[in-house]
Amino acid sequence: MKIALICLFVYLLAVNIVGFALMGSDKKKAKKGAWRIPEATLFLAAILGGSIGSILGMQVFRHKTQHWYFKYGMPAILILQLALAAFIILKF
Repeated sequence: MKIALICLFVYLLAVNIVGFALMGSDKKKAKKGAWRIPEATLFLAAILGGSIGSILGMQVFRHKTQHWYFKYGMPAILILQLALAAFIILKF
């Protein structure tokens, strides 16, 4: 059980770092007019557990904060993930 929690923690840390980095990288590419990271990829990182990192990346890099689907979508993903985690913890 302890090893599973450590693996989960490492996974969540990694996917949040990826979500944060993707936001920063896309912002940098947007400034240069270069090829951009697809929005679906940004949302996928959040859905896979990187919602906190993605939200922090949005705020730190001031990226995608004017798009309603990011402004409300990322926090909605986080709320759903927290609700799922609470359900799992309380159920088991």
